[in-house]
Amino acid sequence: MAHHHSEHSRHSNEFHGHNLYGELMCHLPHAVFSVATSLIIASFVTYFSVGFTNQAIACNGAHMLFHAFHFMHILFASTGTVITFRRFSKNIWKMIAVGTICPIVFCALSDIVIPYIAGRLLGVAMDFHICFYSELINVVPFLCMGIINGFAMSYHTQSHGAYANFSHMSHIFVSSLAATFYLMSHGFIDWYLQIGMVFVFLVIAVVVPCTLSDIVVPITVARAGNTHEKH
Repeated sequence: MAHHHSEHSRHSNEFHGHNLYGELMCHLPHAVFSVATSLIIASFVTYFSVGFTNQAIACNGAHMLFHAFHFMHILFASTGTVITFRRFSKNIWKMIAVGTICPIVFCALSDIVIPYIAGRLLGVAMDFHICFYSELINVVPFLCMGIINGFAMSYHTQSHGAYANFSHMSHIFVSSLAATFYLMSHGFIDWYLQIGMVFVFLVIAVVVPCTLSDIVVPITVARAGNTHEKH
């Protein structure tokens, strides 16, 4: 019992170090390198599609890649949210709620909404496409499996460390690729002509939503009413 209270006290003290500014600074380097790598990959995709006489072919290819990485992003995001939440609360219903709502909101914000706004601000007639609305049948399996995966990983004492070192980096990387290919497939064909500003917008699109989804929101929700739970 004493060990359990000590563990809970450690978690509570650890939470106070999780402020938004600190987490943004922690995640920023991951986002910068991930976005830079995603732009390298996008450059190769663009380079090898230059020979297409019909630009729609290249856009369709980028559209397919966007969906693949967007769905993977949902999987990683729901897994990470649940792992973080379970470190501070064992409430199953709150876990399911936060593990569902966070990916729905923040994956769309990171992969779609911010890239769309960025394209518009850079003078491109972007198309707007929300997968949670139009392709729910594909979204739900990744969302549910992410919640189950996070729940299973939370039983391993080293799960959070492993996620922080590998899965979280993968989360940021697939988010970077999803956001990049959204730009390419929904109107920003000549993105490389404004690659500097594209880079800046994509870093913002990745680091802010991913930090909120993985760390800030699940910890905040987990600690809300925590005093009423038995530990």
